Amino acid sequence: MNYRHHYHAGNFADVMKHILLVGLFRAMQKKPKGFLYLDTHAGRGRYDLAEAATGDSQARVPEWPQGIGRLGAAGEPVGPGLVAEYLGLVRACDRESGNLELAGRFYPGSPWLARRLQRPVDRLVFCERHAAEFAALRSEMAGSPGVALHAVDGYGKIRALLPPPERRALVLMDPPFEAPDEFAKITAALGEGLVRLPGGVFGVWYPLTVRARVEDFFSGVRALRPPATLACELVVAGEFSALKMRGCGLLVINPPWQFEQEAVAVLASLTSVMAQDAGAGSRVEWVVREQGLAESIISRSLN
Repeated sequence: MNYRHHYHAGNFADVMKHILLVGLFRAMQKKPKGFLYLDTHAGRGRYDLAEAATGDSQARVPEWPQGIGRLGAAGEPVGPGLVAEYLGLVRACDRESGNLELAGRFYPGSPWLARRLQRPVDRLVFCERHAAEFAALRSEMAGSPGVALHAVDGYGKIRALLPPPERRALVLMDPPFEAPDEFAKITAALGEGLVRLPGGVFGVWYPLTVRARVEDFFSGVRALRPPATLACELVVAGEFSALKMRGCGLLVINPPWQFEQEAVAVLASLTSVMAQDAGAGSRVEWVVREQGLAESIISRSLN
């Protein structure tokens, strides 16, 4: 496995995923009782965007200018307050990493964001199986209270850690999607997690490349007979675009109260900033409602 997320750090998918992750954290923290946050594929925790154009053997075009670069250049934060909070966290990461220039250089991964949002009653577990990425993550998290690190594929930790003593959990699955059976692995892990903690909040990031694969994934999730399940998607270019990844989504099982309204507002604002070609848009869809029905609550497109 040779995946390095720093090639993609700060791209439109990271921006979308991390804003919604901040929203999930804040929703979980509306209750005073602590919760477990499990990140199954955590990465290194913080990324130097100056390294994003370099690889093991060849130069790569950095993706952050079309993501955080656009949002950061928009001046005042667009959209709901969640976007402003996220931008504040990104800028704090940049400053605390030693960059005092106007243009951002350092970008926080989900572990950095989770640690910053963590309350004393919340517990964080980060899993990363890639040795070099795990070493960087261990260095990043050194001395952090309430944080545990595991150099493993995090799918297996769902069985080991759920249900947690807190009886509350937010699980993020954000795998690299290098394996052809990644969706099957995710579905199996979700099934295990729902058996062990039916009320847990599970978030799954997925790429939008071939729509049929995503619809098959949704069918597999429905077959688990899960609680309410929401799909939040951002598309930066239509089906005729040459872009390899035209969009991405975050599937959320047991979304917190009013999370869907927040997601609608966030994705609508991001569409106007992140659109790269005709056909860009966003949608928030109930894959499974409480009554077991699938229904689209919003579909928005820019041409």
